[in-house]
Amino acid sequence: MKKRFTEEQIIKILREQEAGFPVKEIIRLHGISEQTFYRWKSKFGGMEVSDAKRLRELETENGKLKRLLADTMLDNVALKDVVSRKW
Repeated sequence: MKKRFTEEQIIKILREQEAGFPVKEIIRLHGISEQTFYRWKSKFGGMEVSDAKRLRELETENGKLKRLLADTMLDNVALKDVVSRKW
């Protein structure tokens, strides 16, 4: 899924609201829904651009670790199955 806005752009949009622009005007200017704006605000509110980059890196690393854990657990189940069989 291609994202329309980068984290940096989202933080810039949220900063507009912090600067005093009304939410209705911001969502109209950027072509987003009010629900999207508040979802972004809950995720990125108060962040700096460097924080967003670090969050992206951590999410990527977390995904890799989850895949490694799933592979290891699958191997473990297979080995237990082989060991439990009677020869």
